[in-house]
Amino acid sequence: MLSKSAEYALRATIYIALKGSEDNKLGIDEIATAIDSPQSFTAKILQLLTKNNNVVSSVRGPNGGFYLTEAARKLPVRAVLEAVGENGVLTKCVLGLKECSETRPCPMHEQYRTIKAQLRQMFEKTTIHDLAEETRKGKIVINNRLVKKK
Repeated sequence: MLSKSAEYALRATIYIALKGSEDNKLGIDEIATAIDSPQSFTAKILQLLTKNNNVVSSVRGPNGGFYLTEAARKLPVRAVLEAVGENGVLTKCVLGLKECSETRPCPMHEQYRTIKAQLRQMFEKTTIHDLAEETRKGKIVINNRLVKKK
């Protein structure tokens, strides 16, 4: 349902929220390894997430890396999707039609409208912090192996 970019962006953001801080900035190598993503792809995704320090913050240099501010941790998951241009799942027609609407619906419009509303609610109510905490507790995973606790 989501693109690989969106999947990796969510995983990276959750990992950074879980392990990073202003005092403990994370490098691309660590993030890519932790989320099972190619390093070059992770770098491109982090570039989108750090644009204007909207979701992820970064510092260049030898002591640099990536982290989330307290304000960013409170952002809804939708902010991550928007940062990588993936909010179409919440707005577009499930069949990709340009003119799908209440007056000119596609064959799946009625069913998908309900699902889309549920997705929108989930992505707007769930915060980055919520997902990081669930990961910290071991209730969810962001890769094929559990993230080890500090």
